[in-house]
Amino acid sequence: MADLLDDPTTTPCGAPDPPGEARPLDETTRARALLAARPVVEGHTEPPRPADPDLDPDLDPDRDLDPDDLPPVRAAETGAQFWSLHVDADDRVLGTLRRIDAARALVAACPEELRLAHTTSEVEHARNCGRVAVLLGPVSWAAVGGSAATLRAYHALGVRAVSLTRFDRFAREAVREMNRLGLLVDLAGADPDTVRQTLAVSRAPVLLTRAEPDGMPDEVLRLLGEKGGVVMVPVSPDASETADRLDRLRALAGPGSLGLSHPASPTTGYTPLFTELLRRAWPPDDLAALAHGNATRVLRETEFRARESRLKGA
Repeated sequence: MADLLDDPTTTPCGAPDPPGEARPLDETTRARALLAARPVVEGHTEPPRPADPDLDPDLDPDRDLDPDDLPPVRAAETGAQFWSLHVDADDRVLGTLRRIDAARALVAACPEELRLAHTTSEVEHARNCGRVAVLLGPVSWAAVGGSAATLRAYHALGVRAVSLTRFDRFAREAVREMNRLGLLVDLAGADPDTVRQTLAVSRAPVLLTRAEPDGMPDEVLRLLGEKGGVVMVPVSPDASETADRLDRLRALAGPGSLGLSHPASPTTGYTPLFTELLRRAWPPDDLAALAHGNATRVLRETEFRARESRLKGA
């Protein structure tokens, strides 16, 4: 009996288990932890459209925000959003001004969830305060109206991205003015020639806030990577399908040129996609860049180029 009690292999009752190797975290847990640390900067989000009393005379003009839309539905892993200000072709400048006004009112109505941001530091501050940063834009190219003064007015109202869908003499000057102001050039929907011509002129990197990379030639994707551009890909309900697209982009443009546009299902969010990418052995640094780092870099470099232009012009 004494020998049994003295057996060193017997663990006394109530004693903790002997220390051993920690069990590795599964991919879903790792994905959630990564997204909690670096929530997604989301391109081309469609905020709720307020009712327009000009189109419906029965509406109360002082109540143009539906309480059911407050705050807008979003993925839990979202840290910042570019809010699309695109309007119908007939609305152009006036319609865009209405959308800017409505977007600002919507942010003001949700102070515990949203915060308007104009710079990378304001995006980071919003995240640190537990808010989603809202970046106004992109504005549609038709709403520029062929006027650099309109670009300056949009920038003064807080817009930070403008879509450019065709390249001509005015577009060349507009890209230079956007670089000077600190407006991001959004090439979502542009044809390959417009992408090439814009990249040849712009001193700041470009974004594609809602890209369809399957239709883009390999050499254009490589060029975007060389120029520091970021291609923001919509997230479909099929995580494997989106991961396949990102694998192709990563191979052609590089991990520094990837971003995410928006999820088709905000309630599902980004965790399934990041879980799939971890299963495909994507490094954590590449995933952090995909979620947050690349889009933030483009915004920061655009700000830097604008400050540089102002100093040279002083």
